[in-house]
Amino acid sequence: MIVKSAEFVKSAPNVDQCPPGDLPEIAFVGRSNVGKSSLINVLVNRRRLARTSGTPGRTQLLNFFRINDRFLFADLPGYGYAKVPAAVKKTWQPMVQNYLTRRDNLRGVVLILDIRRTPGPDERRLLDWFQRRQRPCIAVLTKADKLSRAKAAARHRQVAADLGLAPEELLLFSSKTRQGKDVLWRRIGELVGENPADEKGEAAHD
Repeated sequence: MIVKSAEFVKSAPNVDQCPPGDLPEIAFVGRSNVGKSSLINVLVNRRRLARTSGTPGRTQLLNFFRINDRFLFADLPGYGYAKVPAAVKKTWQPMVQNYLTRRDNLRGVVLILDIRRTPGPDERRLLDWFQRRQRPCIAVLTKADKLSRAKAAARHRQVAADLGLAPEELLLFSSKTRQGKDVLWRRIGELVGENPADEKGEAAHD
């Protein structure tokens, strides 16, 4: 995918304040500190489009970005971080569930997992929820550069088995080396109706 433009649109505290649903949309979801913002920045060739933070749980809104003026990315709040106040935790599930249920222009979800962490009940419940509602989901195992190639391959197989997925259904990704970027873009392109082979132009940069 050639990214010609990528811009922040808005942050929304609930689905009723999301941008107009007139463009296809891809949502990114995962546990806090799993690397969602870094992955989005790598995809669009920007360092700071999506804000990254060393403090897990800081992103507590639905953040939207317009890509090539043809589709949207939605960065959803991370879940599962113990130090987030209880009041914030209680708002996460209804906020995200309402978004995933009511956002008619949502074409698919990218579920991001850390290769060094064993998937828990939250990840399995999310996958089951997407499958039961026939919501396309791209599962991505990020931070692959943190392990040796052999260990990453072994973890890839194990996490896929833990999630009940075939290995080819779980993408290996690294924000540092860009491993998996092209494959992920192809799958996103299929969901939003974009054909990377038909595009011409220059990629967006800082």
